[in-house]
Amino acid sequence: MGDVFKALADPTRRTILDELTDRDGQTLFEICARLATKHGLGSSRQAISQHLDTLEAAGLVETRREGRYKFHYINTTPLEPIVQRWLRKGSR
Repeated sequence: MGDVFKALADPTRRTILDELTDRDGQTLFEICARLATKHGLGSSRQAISQHLDTLEAAGLVETRREGRYKFHYINTTPLEPIVQRWLRKGSR
């Protein structure tokens, strides 16, 4: 769970997850373009790629290659233990 919290601690990574929630299955180029146009983030492709690597290591992003392209998909499964640990206990 520590990797998930570390990944979510950064606002840019949370914004990337927001964008993947809005439109799943994006390439690095598409993510960079959306971050720049919608959020005014001028991070380099290398920086965004490193953020995606962190999200993937935490299990929050999964990738699939098709030819030369790598598509990124959000995976909310790692968030379930957090929900079970705190949110569901509080709803009793």
